[in-house]
Amino acid sequence: MADNERMTDADAPRTAFHPGVEVLPSQGETRGVVLVLHGGKADSFDPSLPSHLSRRRMKPFAKHVHEQGAGHGVAVWTVQYRYRGWNGTDRSPVHDAQWALDEVRRRHGDVPVVLLGHSMGGRAAVHVLGDPSVVGLVGLCPWLPDEPVSGASGKQVLIAHAVVDRWTSPRQSRAWADDASLIAQSLLYVGVRKTGHFMIRRAGLWNDIALLSLRWLGVDPSVGRVAANLLAPSATGAATLTL
Repeated sequence: MADNERMTDADAPRTAFHPGVEVLPSQGETRGVVLVLHGGKADSFDPSLPSHLSRRRMKPFAKHVHEQGAGHGVAVWTVQYRYRGWNGTDRSPVHDAQWALDEVRRRHGDVPVVLLGHSMGGRAAVHVLGDPSVVGLVGLCPWLPDEPVSGASGKQVLIAHAVVDRWTSPRQSRAWADDASLIAQSLLYVGVRKTGHFMIRRAGLWNDIALLSLRWLGVDPSVGRVAANLLAPSATGAATLTL
């Protein structure tokens, strides 16, 4: 290798890892699944570890959804990616998400699934949105640079993005939502003020938005006053809201 060349992570020899899931089980028979897809990096074939902030960030979301859904037969699965990055045309987390959907069917049959994806996880989610088991998607500050909308056909979709986000683009998310709204069963784009990509500020509102994933599994979630605007009749058929 010449002195002016350097090996990138994508060029390095790749270790074969395997995807997995962390399961918060339903009470009794599983009648539906919320599949949580966390964020990551643009390029990295390093293993995805439980200690990474991108995985830890979604634990409270999974916990809150499970607390309200388990008694209604809803399990919450968090996908454990093989690799930390998206990795260009490899689209690493997409394969892991598809594996998890196949695993849901293997364990529970044709139960409905709602995808809950943050950042890179939102990008992976739109690539598997067309899976026959998937009935909806809640995307939190998703990374959608130029992604297909075909999977949204006939699906229920909620995209929520921080109005000011320095990591992923709300403009790109809005453009994706506008295109997907032409074929989705329903689609609502929500701009969230006074917060950012990592959803630390207004964390309670972000958790409430995640709880709305339960709607499409037949569960009426209990949310706070601000998020309740998303459940109000005035939101039905709305294209956008700002909270």
